[in-house]
Amino acid sequence: MIDYELYARIKYYHDHKGLTPAQIAAELQLDRRTVSRWLQEKQFCQRKSGPRSSKLDPFKDSIVRMLEAHPYTAVQVLRSIREQGYTGGYSILKEYIGKVRPRRAKAFLTLAFAPGECAQVDWGSYGSIQVGSSRRKLSFFVMVLCYSRMMYLEFTVSQSMEHFLACHQNAFDAFGAVPRKIMVDNLKCAVLKHPLGQKPLLNPKYIDFAKHWGFEISVCGVRKPHEKGRVENAIGYVKKNFLAGLELPDYRAINHFAQDWLRSTANVRIHAQTGKKPVDMLEEEKKHLLPLPVNTYDIGVITQTRASSQFRITLESNRYSVPARYAGQPLTLKTYPDRLCVYDGNTLVARHVRSFDKKQDFEDPDHVQELLVQRKAARDQQIFARFLALSPRAQDYYFELEKKRLNARHHVQKIVALSEIYSLEAVARAMDDAFTYSAFSCEYIANILEQRSRIMPAPGALHLTRRKDLLDIEVKEPDLSIYDKPKEKKT
Repeated sequence: MIDYELYARIKYYHDHKGLTPAQIAAELQLDRRTVSRWLQEKQFCQRKSGPRSSKLDPFKDSIVRMLEAHPYTAVQVLRSIREQGYTGGYSILKEYIGKVRPRRAKAFLTLAFAPGECAQVDWGSYGSIQVGSSRRKLSFFVMVLCYSRMMYLEFTVSQSMEHFLACHQNAFDAFGAVPRKIMVDNLKCAVLKHPLGQKPLLNPKYIDFAKHWGFEISVCGVRKPHEKGRVENAIGYVKKNFLAGLELPDYRAINHFAQDWLRSTANVRIHAQTGKKPVDMLEEEKKHLLPLPVNTYDIGVITQTRASSQFRITLESNRYSVPARYAGQPLTLKTYPDRLCVYDGNTLVARHVRSFDKKQDFEDPDHVQELLVQRKAARDQQIFARFLALSPRAQDYYFELEKKRLNARHHVQKIVALSEIYSLEAVARAMDDAFTYSAFSCEYIANILEQRSRIMPAPGALHLTRRKDLLDIEVKEPDLSIYDKPKEKKT
């Protein structure tokens, strides 16, 4: 039973903060069903206090004694008290047994690890995050050195094999060494199959990766996460102390925040179990860890794919271009966390930065250039065929253009264009005239066509349009003697 104050807090968290019943229950340490029931109430109603009598009351002491003696099921208890005269139902009995049955917590041994002996790894999940124009599920990888409790944390938006292996390598680089054994859960990147009571079937890629770095793979039992309790506790620590209440930034920034948190908080705190800082204990543990190999491991995951007719390959709903000549061809795709490479046999034909957005198209300008050249050559060939059809002397005209060291193709295009403005016969005649004047260029052809289009018809006879009397005008001869008079001098 809750009081009015608690009822008011439930309503406040739901109406003003927008929390779900599960979040409110976690915040107020209540059962989710209790929160849901009170959210349905329009107002607080105090329930009547005082225990109510039940048909089960006379048999409660007997039930408790039975459960303390042996872990009987509710059905077995019901059968026994029926014989004693119980006439009530099964549900009320089962609810009562759930309250009074002695809890038998499982006992676990505390595992101890020598310095450098083992590390534990696992994935955690925490909602989603914005990546470009899309939202992706947010995952985080945690590796914990079992002796020093030194932690490595990295966020991803995928739990694929290439991310799994890349996180391992980044953790080794952060520690500056490699543990002798890594303990994993039955996740698909590490274990393909693990029948109950049998040896696990490990992922061949992970086996090869382990051989390169020199560590041994140790797999937990089926449904026994307590066997890797150190990393399980670390995942809970990340959620409560780093992610809780964090306004998640863009995906590109969250790993910078995580690395800063590791340096300033997680790895420099006084650990509750060891009483020391993990970063200090790492210095002691490093002497027992394996050194980093000279060469790193190629973590790329290889798959077979086929380019589309638009010379694209698809990965996670995004499309990436390949050279146009590979349209419709089978290719080999090699994916990394930050890039992808496309091969034709052993030849690298395309390389792209990997995007974690969705439904994006990425085209390399060089990949389409070859197709554009092919199309331009075909277009030029069509234009040249049209030029040759203009006149029987078109081919000779083309040779004359080349003799003058002109860009013959350019002039051919212009002359074909003129044939669309003027008639074909006019262009053929202009080409014949050009041979007469030795005028070889598209400008000469255009000039001849223009001049011929401006030829005026021959003039006809003059027709008088004025009255006759207007034409009978006598004009006197001008007096030119005025020009013979001497000029007067100015005083």
